[in-house]
Amino acid sequence: KHIAQEHSFVPDMWYKRIKPDILIFLDVSYAVAKQRQGTSGWQRSLYKKQVTRLRHAREHADLFFNTDDLTPKEILRNVLNYLESTE
Repeated sequence: KHIAQEHSFVPDMWYKRIKPDILIFLDVSYAVAKQRQGTSGWQRSLYKKQVTRLRHAREHADLFFNTDDLTPKEILRNVLNYLESTE
């Protein structure tokens, strides 16, 4: 499973294709991404390119947080809390 966004070559594709009401950006460090996916061959240079390519989405995100120290349940709880607060 590839962790990178397939549309990251087009910085604002997230907006052009979907025009979301809310954009949530989940970030992860290089070390944790490698650990989670077992992508030992994934090079830091590719990670840095992905970070650069996704900068536009990150800058326009309504909610942004790093997931390094969070479980999937904690991530879900954070997202749901945010969504509930916007109602």
